[in-house]
Amino acid sequence: MSAAALVAMLAARSARTGNFTLASGRQSSLYIDARITTMSPDGLVLIGQLGLSVLRQTEWGDVDAIGGLTMGADPIACAIAYASAASGRPLRAFTVRKEAKTHGTGKLIEGPFSVGDRVAVIEDTITTGGSARRAIEAVRAAGGVVAGVLALVDREEGGREALTELGVPVVALARASEILPLIAR
Repeated sequence: MSAAALVAMLAARSARTGNFTLASGRQSSLYIDARITTMSPDGLVLIGQLGLSVLRQTEWGDVDAIGGLTMGADPIACAIAYASAASGRPLRAFTVRKEAKTHGTGKLIEGPFSVGDRVAVIEDTITTGGSARRAIEAVRAAGGVVAGVLALVDREEGGREALTELGVPVVALARASEILPLIAR
């Protein structure tokens, strides 16, 4: 359960170099498909344990629930919630839809989220902070309190700073600068 093991796993499985267009619209020579790691059994175990440990070490880690914009945040939030089950303070996982359902209850947030919950927004990779910002807005609009953002990877392209300017602290389990040197060329 170490950050170094996570960085190595991400470099081996999820990171590629080349020419890519990111979700933000930016061009990049580094692509990190975090789902390759976050949806694998050993990745889920490592991320769940490490994410819970890092979250609990933050000043804002005393939260009720964790979640973020589907689909990148979903396996991370579920892994951390599962890892927390045996702790004295289990966390509930939720997901934020990209748009509200047009049927049923019309929810934007799915899962055991409640008004007044203090939450950590989960993000797979932060580039500009746009996905995390959408999740923050949805949680706040639904009556939740955002304590901070826990990211799997900070691409170190200004997203952390943009979220911090909104008054939301950010912690990342790995950084692009740690992953890049380990990518098999």
